[in-house]
Amino acid sequence: MGVSMKVLEKILKESDGKKLHFALLDPEDQSPEEAGRIAKLAQDAGSSAIMVGGSTISSVEQVDATVKAIKESCDLPVILFPTAAKLLSPHADALFFMSLMNSRNLDFVMREHVKGAPYVKHVGLEPISMGYVVVEPGMTVGRVGEVDLLKKQDYESAVGYALSAEYLGMSMFYLEAGSGAPEPVSNEMIGAVKKHATIPVVVGGGIRDAKTAAEKVSAGADIIVTGTMLEQDDPEKRLREIIKAIRS
Repeated sequence: MGVSMKVLEKILKESDGKKLHFALLDPEDQSPEEAGRIAKLAQDAGSSAIMVGGSTISSVEQVDATVKAIKESCDLPVILFPTAAKLLSPHADALFFMSLMNSRNLDFVMREHVKGAPYVKHVGLEPISMGYVVVEPGMTVGRVGEVDLLKKQDYESAVGYALSAEYLGMSMFYLEAGSGAPEPVSNEMIGAVKKHATIPVVVGGGIRDAKTAAEKVSAGADIIVTGTMLEQDDPEKRLREIIKAIRS
């Protein structure tokens, strides 16, 4: 199933006047068939895109199989959320070409991008540039990404990162608390970033229910990402509640 307009264009058009939800699926956490089933549930619940990625993926074959199964099951754009150039799938519609801005390892800041860019060009993946910052507690992505975690109350640095992403020409800015985080990025940090940055603000990690999701969009988040809760019982009901809260 194809995507007729550019993915970023579609996202920006859809986000004009309303908040969006993206579902994140990690190929390590379920079979391709199950990923396809969950993606269809996400589409039916009102999600706007399916992200595919994770911090511990071991092979591009996992990514390929998951992306193919998702695209066979739903019409939403499939966006790669990669950790390395070797894990790029040509079957996706786009990828977040993201810099992990507070990593100590230059591979995650820029070097993997240099490796992957020619392949992205060759296969025709749409790159969506993104500044990506991991906030305490950071969880697995903080450890694997060798991150100097942004302190929960360091709003000034959060604003600095967001403006830097914007001034470098990036299309989005992502604040990440980490998959399975006990608590999400604070409303105060989101609000500080949104007050100054004009590019869409994406928030993920630790958002498990409608009340929390509503708080994050009220604080200024433009896009809410949920992943871990999709693996729990009755994900469709949870998704419908979260997306309804985001858009109300």
